Amino acid sequence: MKDNLAERARERMHGLAESLGNLLMEAFHYLALFAIGAITAWAAVMAFLGMLEKGHITVDDILLLFIYLELAAMVGIYFKTNHMPIRFMIYVAITALTRLMISDISHNHKPDMGVVMVSGAILLLAIAIFVVRFASSRFPAVQAGGARKKANPADEAAERDYAQSDD
Repeated sequence: MKDNLAERARERMHGLAESLGNLLMEAFHYLALFAIGAITAWAAVMAFLGMLEKGHITVDDILLLFIYLELAAMVGIYFKTNHMPIRFMIYVAITALTRLMISDISHNHKPDMGVVMVSGAILLLAIAIFVVRFASSRFPAVQAGGARKKANPADEAAERDYAQSDD
């Protein structure tokens, strides 16, 4: 009887520790997402105010705002689905490289081998997006027990929005 009582106490303690650990991890997860979202919004507002102070807006500035937009979308999708949208990171990288290339050409006024290398990097990232999209459509994510289960209808709606944003 003592073994049974001790085993039940151990299982209850293990369950409590696991629940507390999950609570703390989710709290940190949401806090970090809110912080990243707030920092992204703040940086975008500050960049926009800097553009207004300058008195003119360049293509570099517009592309910077697109980078902030993609980062905010990435945080939103991760918040809704708990899945890191790798394609959005690649989109940010492509936009950043495009911004670099435009800035380089507009300041130096002469294309050189660096432009070719940046263009090649953009091409490689575009191919990576194609590979990721092909792989995700050809080999969808499944769990061991069958098709991936959604936690609730909000997750299903968020994943539908995410899938439609790729088209």
